[in-house]
Amino acid sequence: MTPLVNIVMPTYNHEKYVAQAIESVLAQKTEFDWKLMVGDDCSTDGTQEIVRAYAEKHPGKIEFLFSEKNLGLSHPDRVSLKLLNQCTSKYVGILDGDDYWTKPYRLQKLVNFLESHVECSVCFHNAEMFYEDGSQPPSNLRPANQKEISTLEDIITGTVPIPCAALFRNHLLGALPACFYTVTNGDWMLFVLLAEHGDVGYINEVMAAYRMHPHGIWSKLGARRRLEEHIKTYRTMDSHLKYKYGRLISKMIADLCAQYSRSCLDEYHRQVQMGEIREGLRSLWQATRWAPREVFRPRRLGAVVKNGLFKSFTNEGV
Repeated sequence: MTPLVNIVMPTYNHEKYVAQAIESVLAQKTEFDWKLMVGDDCSTDGTQEIVRAYAEKHPGKIEFLFSEKNLGLSHPDRVSLKLLNQCTSKYVGILDGDDYWTKPYRLQKLVNFLESHVECSVCFHNAEMFYEDGSQPPSNLRPANQKEISTLEDIITGTVPIPCAALFRNHLLGALPACFYTVTNGDWMLFVLLAEHGDVGYINEVMAAYRMHPHGIWSKLGARRRLEEHIKTYRTMDSHLKYKYGRLISKMIADLCAQYSRSCLDEYHRQVQMGEIREGLRSLWQATRWAPREVFRPRRLGAVVKNGLFKSFTNEGV
């Protein structure tokens, strides 16, 4: 019998976490059948052994596909996409191997929502983001006033579900467009593609835990690199949507460019104060290139001259 829900679990070096993720799926109480499909990207730790042991213990409920070489997140043949293409169920969920679900009726509630909201292509719920090292307190990813029904425009402007909190209708997308493979934050692009086919529903309940740890792909990127990737995704999104939301997306890109410019200015001030004039000039050039208006605001420009170059040149006797 074809399960009503397929759950795709991408893993890579998740030895410390994957058992908790799998157990959170096994704990689900549902009135329907589901199947967990684990795809591992050639882990070098004990992830595959843990997954294989669970699959042997739960035949028919858990299956796995192991890549023979590490392909990364951008490869069009990566194992998680192969599993998505193999899904035959009515609904599909994604749970990364380092996250987990926290409520046993989570799957049932999402299915019930989509069954009663035929206008929605996706539904999601709140999740708690927590830092593995305890460096920051845990927090909910969605605000208390998150609306129940969102649109494609909302997804564009930042109401982006995370995979561990979402469930979507299968067979909406067909072959993924080429642009999907060009962005680092493919989750965002996936939900844009899905939101082209319907509204996005929301259940106001925390039912998943989203783990922040230093080995996460997105966590490894510096703040400026993340801004660059957001900007790249917006430009890719704009082209895919045939510039229908061009004015909105242009404003979002401008805001991100301004953030990038201010970050470069902060670095510039730090560098020239340390006497690193050449490096400071590079940062100033980057700030000007990304958002010249940020640099040439009167107060900011005055600070650039007075507190930066002028002071450093004076100290150096230039």
